[in-house]
Amino acid sequence: MTYVVTDACIRCKYMDCVEVCPVDCFYEGENMLVINPSECIDCGVCEPECPAEAILPDTEGGLEQWLELNTKFSAEWPNITAKKESPADADEFKGVEGKFEKLFSEAPGEGD
Repeated sequence: MTYVVTDACIRCKYMDCVEVCPVDCFYEGENMLVINPSECIDCGVCEPECPAEAILPDTEGGLEQWLELNTKFSAEWPNITAKKESPADADEFKGVEGKFEKLFSEAPGEGD
């Protein structure tokens, strides 16, 4: 098992999860974070820290797309090990449906 970040993170990117991760397995895209499933130790401490409820265990059904996305982009985006400021409009995007189709960006973030 591993944890994955879903589209609920897009444009929210709160980064509370980064602070608690003991193995630094988060990677930063322009408008969301992903988890490297090979590095994740399945501790679960990140899941309750996410205000957007974007982090889920991959054992929940229907998360294959997110496991694939996390795997792909954690290999391309820079590692992030410290919490940064969330986007100023993050709360406006919390709970918005269909964010992946409308707002997802493959561009990398800045990393540490």
